[in-house]
Amino acid sequence: MSTEPSILALVGVRVWDGNASATSREPQTIRIEGSRITAIGTEPALARGAHVINAAPDSVALPGLIDAHVHISLNSALPDWRSQLAIPRDRLVVEMEQRAEAMLRAGITTARDCGGGGWLEVGLRDRIARGEIQGPRLLCTGQPITTPRGHCWFWGGTASSPDEIDSVVQRQCAHEVDWIKVMATGGLYTKETHIEDAQFREPELRAVVESARSRGRLVAAHCHGTAGIEHAVAAGVRTLEHCSFAGSQGMGTAPDPKLAERIAAQQMWVSPNVSTSWARRAEVDDSDFFRNMREVFRMLRGAGVKLIASTDAGMPRVSHTDLPRALAIFARFAELSPVEVLRAATSEAARALGIGHETGSLQPLSTADILVVDGDPLRDLEALTRPRLVIARGAPVRQAANRNSGGGSGAARTLRVGRR
Repeated sequence: MSTEPSILALVGVRVWDGNASATSREPQTIRIEGSRITAIGTEPALARGAHVINAAPDSVALPGLIDAHVHISLNSALPDWRSQLAIPRDRLVVEMEQRAEAMLRAGITTARDCGGGGWLEVGLRDRIARGEIQGPRLLCTGQPITTPRGHCWFWGGTASSPDEIDSVVQRQCAHEVDWIKVMATGGLYTKETHIEDAQFREPELRAVVESARSRGRLVAAHCHGTAGIEHAVAAGVRTLEHCSFAGSQGMGTAPDPKLAERIAAQQMWVSPNVSTSWARRAEVDDSDFFRNMREVFRMLRGAGVKLIASTDAGMPRVSHTDLPRALAIFARFAELSPVEVLRAATSEAARALGIGHETGSLQPLSTADILVVDGDPLRDLEALTRPRLVIARGAPVRQAANRNSGGGSGAARTLRVGRR
């Protein structure tokens, strides 16, 4: 992080707080002391004694974006897990640091890492938290629990009984993970598995949830196939990753409206992992994939299911800086308004991840995770791809020209800076 003064005032910026239906009518001042927002308003006194950052007239400040599902240890340019595992550890650590910096510069101030094999992301999380390197706040799951030769078995989290499940959970907690991840179905990344197939029965998934709960952790369940979704819902997980209602004909081909109602009734969140790789599938409105997944989203929203933004960054062709561009694609598939999709990437995502008291909104006492963009994203989501300034935990993020780490959107422009 930069060594800016501990009291900042972001002056003359319209504000979207993460929940409202529109931005503020008048330009506001956001006062930041240390890592926290202490006040937001129009009073000139809010800038008194602060290092002033003057916003451009057309800029809007909103909460820093949250990507609820990434894999920061994966290089999105590589085609499969075997090539990922061939990367030397020292080189991988450097690449992960570069991805973290690129994510932050793109306006992603929080991310949940949903799986890796060596807990390198946990060390990265801690270095970011100590201010040694730039990066988003990370929540980490460590090794996902899976069946022998099941989806992502190569990361080392295999288990075939409740005792083995408990052992894997215990091992993750010994490495101080924030969440527990379980592979309830097969996945596309592990070619020998099938997305429609359930890998665990309900009792085994319930064992995951109970073991995690006993150690103060929530559970995220990777689940494509409808049977696996049903088992995860019955077990009581917190978030459903993908939740694509996949059947034998692919994603979105086995919808179950009654199951969608159960998801809503149990107040679970769906993290669908819509990335820019979905864009080509939406070019033709009547394509099977677009039509099927649009109907899945209609079913979920109609039942009252809460959605959060995620990209599965690190998977082939899914950049770690995808989220600002992917939100418009998410909005199209799920038929969300700009404010709805922005809530999914800020305040709603923070609530789902259990950190709503900390981030996801701009209000006094919240952590100062702020993205300032050129234009109004509530009118045009493309504004998210034009960052002017990122503030993470109260510190303006250094921008590095001509530096691109793993598909970043380029260096953001800084605001005019003065002192009052």
